[in-house]
Amino acid sequence: MTKICQITKKKSNNGYSVSHSHVKTKKIQQVNLQNKKIWSYTQRRWIKLRISTKAIKSLHKLRI
Repeated sequence: MTKICQITKKKSNNGYSVSHSHVKTKKIQQVNLQNKKIWSYTQRRWIKLRISTKAIKSLHKLRI
């Protein structure tokens, strides 16, 4: 299963790990994905999603 958020479509990011001597080695920054069950008002049922923590935070903000 690929590490992609099902709501925001976030993927991994390329970056560098920089040592004390300033040697740069490539690394991959993965998305913080969590399995979450969310109630769908349109389908009137629970849906299992694999979403990022940023998406979970925004869902909590939108909840009334």
